[in-house]
Amino acid sequence: MPNIDDILKRAKPRERTVRVCIRGDLASRVEQLAEELSRVSKDWEPQDIADEHPGRRIAADLKAAREAAQEAEVPFTLRYIGDRAYSDLVAAHPSDDEKELFDGRTFPRALIVASCVDPVMDEKQAAELFEVISQGEIEKLFQAAWDVHHSADLGPFSLAASALLAGLGGAS
Repeated sequence: MPNIDDILKRAKPRERTVRVCIRGDLASRVEQLAEELSRVSKDWEPQDIADEHPGRRIAADLKAAREAAQEAEVPFTLRYIGDRAYSDLVAAHPSDDEKELFDGRTFPRALIVASCVDPVMDEKQAAELFEVISQGEIEKLFQAAWDVHHSADLGPFSLAASALLAGLGGAS
């Protein structure tokens, strides 16, 4: 039977790293090119047998734009802050609605700031960051912070790994 002292010596808080695109202009360029490629692929008809489909150039531009956008992604590592600190954080952001556990306007940013260990940021820096990244990227950060505080198993990874192994012939 395991000894609690041995368990406590081995225990580490949950962490999750997400990549956030800090260049919205590049993400916009990817979207623009994807729409253009879709439109051209639907509408284009050659005038001559030697005509080259304009989608080839657009696809090459789209590939380059996706690579640039991916290079503009920055890793953010979020870590579980502990039961007491988490409870204090929830208490510091009460909701006006008694049905809600916390204030949905202030708590997400506070949880991200408290949980983000790389890069470390304060409230002011988070506010500046949130003025330039999209709501989708902010949601990605909040979801990672939420997950390190609320996830209890390895289900999604285990399912993905099992599917990958099955596809590679490594599991049945």
